[in-house]
Amino acid sequence: MGLETLRKESTHMVDPLIEQLKGSLVVSCQAYPNEPLRHPETMAQMAHAAWRGGAAAIRCQGLADIAAIKGRVDIPVIGLWKEGHEGVYITPTLRHALACVSAGADIVALDATGRPRPDGRTFAQTVDALRRATDTLIMADCGSMDDVQRALDVQVDIVSTTLAGYTNERPATEGPDLDLVRQAVAAAGETPVFCEGRIHTPNQAAAAIKAGAWACVVGTAITHPTSITTWFTQAIEEA
Repeated sequence: MGLETLRKESTHMVDPLIEQLKGSLVVSCQAYPNEPLRHPETMAQMAHAAWRGGAAAIRCQGLADIAAIKGRVDIPVIGLWKEGHEGVYITPTLRHALACVSAGADIVALDATGRPRPDGRTFAQTVDALRRATDTLIMADCGSMDDVQRALDVQVDIVSTTLAGYTNERPATEGPDLDLVRQAVAAAGETPVFCEGRIHTPNQAAAAIKAGAWACVVGTAITHPTSITTWFTQAIEEA
């Protein structure tokens, strides 16, 4: 059964495309400018490898990467478009979100903070305009409970702890921010909460699921060999 058919046949409050991700691993395949793996085809190969390993969905950034990965895997693709490095840079405007949909994303990830956006829209206005223009699913990248509530107020499809520890509202925990996961789950009702950010070991991923996360998103520890190599070299140097 294809993804579109799956979506159309459901009457559940949680979209079936998201429902099938319950208790699963989402792998983030992203490379940044000037990195050796920075190429859409390379990211598509990485995504295909993650799919073979059991990934239930792929999260990726950039229009070319979204399109390339969508052509390589038969699992949902969470798309975003990063622009810049400060403030709101994860799919910062409606234009970016619409482009992600056009590139093939099944779910579009948006920064759900209250920080000012380049186009002047609020998060709520962006979600409303996106829903008027498309039927895409929306993942809200949150850094605090204020962000979580902002996302729930506009009935997003997924709440995620992506920005926990990166917006100066909460300390950056050594591993995933499980306290935020628990708080978000308690507030979210039937809205799925994904745990994302600083999940570096299988045990941490399991702990996030036990804390109530609908799914875990892991990137660096699986798809960023430069960082993984650094972990090993530092451990050896400190031995």
